[in-house]
Amino acid sequence: MQRIESRPRRVLVAEDDPFLLELITTRLAIAGFDPRPAKDGNVALQRLAEFRPEAMVLDINMPMLDGFGVLEYMRAQSLTEKTPTLVLTARNSPEDVTRAIRLGARDYLSKPFKDEQLIARVGRLLARNRTASAGPPK
Repeated sequence: MQRIESRPRRVLVAEDDPFLLELITTRLAIAGFDPRPAKDGNVALQRLAEFRPEAMVLDINMPMLDGFGVLEYMRAQSLTEKTPTLVLTARNSPEDVTRAIRLGARDYLSKPFKDEQLIARVGRLLARNRTASAGPPK
C-alpha cells in the first residue's frame, strides 16, 4: 500500500473488541495514518482531548459509554466539525444510521468491512476536513 502523505494524519479508533481494535489500527498504520486506540467511549473522550485526532473511527456498541454517547458529547462541545467521524459498527438499521448522522457522524460503514473501504473512507474524511478548514480562497 502507498502512504497517504508524508506526515501521518492522526486518527482515533474507538472499538471495544481487542481483535478489531488491533486490526483497524494496524491497517491504518500500514496505510500511512497515525492511529491511536481507545477501548471504550470514556477512553475515546480522554484521547480526543490529549491526542487531538484529525478524524475518528467510532464503534457504536461499546461498554461504559457507547458511540452515540461519544457523538452526543462531541456535538455538545462543538467537536464534530473538528474531528470528522466514521461510524464503523455491526448496527446498520436505518434508525441507527440516521441517529449517528444527526449527531454529527460524517460517514457510516457496516461490519464486516473491507480494508480498502476503511482506508478510502478515512482518507475521504481527512480530505473533506482539510478542504473545509482551508476556507474560501483569498
